[in-house]
Amino acid sequence: MPRNLLAAIIGVALLSAAPATQTFSGVVTDDNCVNGDHAQMRMGDTDRECAVACNNSHGSPYVLFDGTSAYTLSDQKLAETFAGGKVTVVGTLDAKTHTIQVSSITARK
Repeated sequence: MPRNLLAAIIGVALLSAAPATQTFSGVVTDDNCVNGDHAQMRMGDTDRECAVACNNSHGSPYVLFDGTSAYTLSDQKLAETFAGGKVTVVGTLDAKTHTIQVSSITARK
């Protein structure tokens, strides 16, 4: 088999195996308050304050909670900007780790 053909086949196989970019909607919260309910922890007056406090004090990562499932967000610094808020996240999902490799996060109303 010619080298160029083999390289092309491998390239196509790698591209087809890459996860597809998806759009997710939900609330940026922290892993301690994963269901978006901050009443139990209540580490601040607002959901945002609680999520940031849980992240900073307990190392609880920011997640996107869509009402059913929670997904860890790969870009924790960007996620903090939107903590406690409704967002749209664009990225690729690693189903094994429930982690979204974030391409962008935008606020929703």
